Amino acid sequence: MAPAAELGLDAGMTPHPRLPAIGLLANRRALQITVAIGGLVPVAAGLAGVLLGPAMVQHGFAGAPALDSHFRYLSGLLLGIGLAYWSLIPGIERRGGAFRLLTAIVFAGGLGRAIGVGLHGAPPLPMLFGLCMELAVTPALCVWQWRLSRHPPPA
Repeated sequence: MAPAAELGLDAGMTPHPRLPAIGLLANRRALQITVAIGGLVPVAAGLAGVLLGPAMVQHGFAGAPALDSHFRYLSGLLLGIGLAYWSLIPGIERRGGAFRLLTAIVFAGGLGRAIGVGLHGAPPLPMLFGLCMELAVTPALCVWQWRLSRHPPPA
């Protein structure tokens, strides 16, 4: 295998033992694209929740002001989480701390949603999709980011 300097790696960095430098760049790009696409879910759902309130999940819902306020607040947080993930896309291999923090927040929300499933039964399909994103997809992306950060591509 070529020395690190020939691959454009900084001193102390080693190339991934099974991926050539071009593979590292492709891996980085694939993660960036996946996070960009995956980020559409919280951004779209968060924006819809802010604009529509609880009617987003139950057409014609005109609930109590406290429920509406809380729903729109949590939707705003969801929107912010999606935007925060998008902000990590440039230089994603160097943003591990923020990526893990956002993932922990999303996972905690998924656990809360899972408790609701246990107490009240399965919600509609879009909510189950969200649960899968929160408890499976997002942690898998975090592992991907962590692995990439251990063997970053050349600059």
